[in-house]
Amino acid sequence: MWRNIASNAMTLIVVFLFLIGGVMTLLKAQYYKPGPLTEAICLKVEPGSSMPKVAVKLRDEGAVRSKELFNIGADYTEKSARLKAGSFLIPAGASMADIADQITTSGRNTCGTEVVYRVGVTRSTVLVRELDPVSNSYAEVARFTPAEEAEPAAYRRVIGQGDTRIRLAIAEGTTSWQVVEALKTIDFLTGDIAQVPAEGLLAPDSYEIKAGDLRQDLLERMLQAQERRLDEVWAQRSDITPVKTMEELLILASIIEKETGVADERFTVASVFANRLQKGMPLQTDPTVIYGVTGGKAPLGRGLRKSELRKDTPWNTYVNRGLPPTPIANPGLASLQAALKPAATDFIFFVADGTGGHAFAVTLKDHNRNVAAWRKIEATRQP
Repeated sequence: MWRNIASNAMTLIVVFLFLIGGVMTLLKAQYYKPGPLTEAICLKVEPGSSMPKVAVKLRDEGAVRSKELFNIGADYTEKSARLKAGSFLIPAGASMADIADQITTSGRNTCGTEVVYRVGVTRSTVLVRELDPVSNSYAEVARFTPAEEAEPAAYRRVIGQGDTRIRLAIAEGTTSWQVVEALKTIDFLTGDIAQVPAEGLLAPDSYEIKAGDLRQDLLERMLQAQERRLDEVWAQRSDITPVKTMEELLILASIIEKETGVADERFTVASVFANRLQKGMPLQTDPTVIYGVTGGKAPLGRGLRKSELRKDTPWNTYVNRGLPPTPIANPGLASLQAALKPAATDFIFFVADGTGGHAFAVTLKDHNRNVAAWRKIEATRQP
């Protein structure tokens, strides 16, 4: 009899464990299956929130079917203690597991309001933008120029909020002086800048920033990013590049950067300079002369004077042959690549064509014809 009782008890235990295993498998499947959201939402997690509070919000937003299951899954996967404050884009159909990953991994805001400090070649501007989670596109809320305009109310309202994403966007072709001056105007950054970095060594890019960041640390990030780019492109240089050192690479790439804003033209512009250097011809490029006048500290804001074109500065490539002694701006990745892999052409001249691009020529006769066409376009644009 006791043997039968023991056998029946064992059977019940096995059945019970089997049922528990089945329930766990079912719950796990529910946790990882696509969720009920039909449109993306922006989930705001307040500082000090707990996972149970977030679970209630997710249920109310229609992002999860069961707040209890979400909590159990977050606890089981050890994510509850890693909850981050911020605004998070939850896509349509996101599973509970996806949502838990999103709100516990990096703490980086992926939706909501974004403030972008744009450091441009001619001016710096600040944009306030709001992400529409459904279309996943930003709508501009406000824009202003710090040096010329007062801060709008829309900016003041969001800049102190913890879930506002803040980016610093450095345009290709800006000078190191312009970057440093822009950092000085962002009042929530801290610390002094020891010195203006050498020209060309800052990587134009978009950088995530936050209140309290050290200005010098931001510059270090830019310096390290440019160093990585230089190492990557240097290993891929072609035989027809005229540059022999990384310093020459930065110099030529910075000239290419300042000569054209048309991405498809960079390699052709690079070929003109490569051909001129190989023939021993002066580069005759206006941006280098301008740098000799301004030192990179401000846009010239006017055309070059004949006296400036004749003045013998180290950066005057009408007077001096070869490359100037330093870069004239911070080049982006595409210009670095173009300097090391110029297109194979016979062009040695180019001039603006009125479309934002340039007309290229092999002979002086063809170049003069292109110049005449450009002069006519200029004349029609005079007020």
